[in-house]
Amino acid sequence: MALPPPLWWVELLLVLQLVLLLPPPAVAESGDEACLSNLRRGLADPNGSLRNWTGSNFAAPCSGFTSYLQGVTCNNGRVYKLSLTGLALGGAISPFVANCTNLQSLDLSSNQLEGPIPPELSALLNLAVLNLSSNHLTGSIPPQLALCAYLNVIDLHANLLSGPIPDQLGLLARLSTFDVSYNRLSGPIPVLLANRSGLAAGLPRFNASSFTGNRDLYGYPLPPMRPRGLSVLAIIGIGLGSGLLSLVLSFTAVCIWLRVTEQAAMTPGEEGKISRLMPDY
Repeated sequence: MALPPPLWWVELLLVLQLVLLLPPPAVAESGDEACLSNLRRGLADPNGSLRNWTGSNFAAPCSGFTSYLQGVTCNNGRVYKLSLTGLALGGAISPFVANCTNLQSLDLSSNQLEGPIPPELSALLNLAVLNLSSNHLTGSIPPQLALCAYLNVIDLHANLLSGPIPDQLGLLARLSTFDVSYNRLSGPIPVLLANRSGLAAGLPRFNASSFTGNRDLYGYPLPPMRPRGLSVLAIIGIGLGSGLLSLVLSFTAVCIWLRVTEQAAMTPGEEGKISRLMPDY
């Protein structure tokens, strides 16, 4: 039996795949103004929580370390934190968020956001915290997130994400919090994530609670892949089909037997024997 490739070889292959996945620059505008204005344009705000997100404030979102915009924190005149959590916001996440190039924390959790996670977020090279949990996000987890080398928190739990967990995320050496529980993810848990160990000796960095709630996800620290059993309807169907087949075969056999018996009774020799046995009246 062939031995599995060493981890360094797996990591090298993942890096090469990641380079091939680099998205082309799709955001023409630059700067925090484009980031915030396009983000606001894509959001539905039923409670009016973003009422001060207006054009005049977009032009100068930061004044040193302060900002007039709800949920925006600045550092040296640049947006470095966006926290719009629990505001019942709808809509989709704009790829223009990638224009906030100094962003270190993006928290849009506990809203009603829909659509995919933009792969353009990979341009946020300073991003350390990504929390998009408790929304209605769909699609796959972008493997390009592995380009955000400073990421130490990825929280995507309680969404509708599907597909596999990208192997490339195992390359994030600083990743200390990872939660993709309660989605629709499938396939094996990447080896580079499952084999990470935390500060406590012998304990996985990401335990089962990080992956639970995904019916088709398997592998350590979750149980191995289960063989797919037959559903109740399939079992009932097989039973009914077998019974019907047995009935048809039995009926056919009886018909054949009766036909053979009838033909044997009609042969001349047999007919003569029968006539001699009949009494005369």
